[in-house]
Amino acid sequence: MSRALIVSDGRPGHLNQSLALAKYLGITADVHEVSPRFRWSKALSYLLDKAGIYTGRLFTGHDQVHTSVKYDLVIGAGSSTYYMTKVLAKELGAKSVTMMLPRGYHYDFDLIFAPKHDNPPVRPNLVEIPANFAYVEPHGIYQTSKRSIGIVIGGDNKVFSMSEKLLQEQLDAIIAHYGDYEVAVTTSPRTPESVVSMLKKYAFDYSVIYSEDPVNPIPDFLDQCETVFITSDSTSMISEAVSYGSANVIVLPLESDRESKFTRLVDTLEKEGYLSVYDGTFKEVNRKIDFSKYAKRVLL
Repeated sequence: MSRALIVSDGRPGHLNQSLALAKYLGITADVHEVSPRFRWSKALSYLLDKAGIYTGRLFTGHDQVHTSVKYDLVIGAGSSTYYMTKVLAKELGAKSVTMMLPRGYHYDFDLIFAPKHDNPPVRPNLVEIPANFAYVEPHGIYQTSKRSIGIVIGGDNKVFSMSEKLLQEQLDAIIAHYGDYEVAVTTSPRTPESVVSMLKKYAFDYSVIYSEDPVNPIPDFLDQCETVFITSDSTSMISEAVSYGSANVIVLPLESDRESKFTRLVDTLEKEGYLSVYDGTFKEVNRKIDFSKYAKRVLL
């Protein structure tokens, strides 16, 4: 049976993309976390890659890989994984695959999956995908008792700031529009405490405050809710929403003063009919991405 080695930088959003590919391929995956051994390791890795020199000494975790195991793929996602993806693929005689555009490195991996919002170049070994790879599995954390909507609230990042006032206005409008529906809400690890305090003033039918109860009911929202609202700060959450189930997906815009991969992702997905951006109206948009067809580009 085929087997994959996943090189992880410890970030769940990156790791989940690699795991998603393995699941679509139906293969066993082992995860090995790596990190720069020295402060200058990552910077040097760009230079060594350009020179065609590959060594595992720059990153921790290299010595933990069992070279006796037969791997068909080495998969990486995130800038701290790309150099080691090449190193390990060469050592193990496996194919190298990245789940995002490996900027700064030679694009000579065996296969590159690159989201459209990264504006990837056209190359024979590059597969452009509409969003981040996602594989959704409901876990029965949330069970609805009637027609319901789900609301997924993220938080601040380097591009967006979350306005408590704007979010409250959006929530009030949503609750008023879906008056007889069950309302389920979850926050994320990045949700500001001020927003959490505001949310606790509402009498939601179901709610998860991640800082108090770190579970993920989002797959169940997508499985059971008629419409799911998601704040625009997470490409991974949005990618999950447009790849599974039949729920309408409506993105709640956050405040931002510049274009970014987040805004490009949402704009592209809206134009292609996968979601709508909340503008005071409630549209039914539920087209889904079939990532399994992209996974077939991997030849084992």
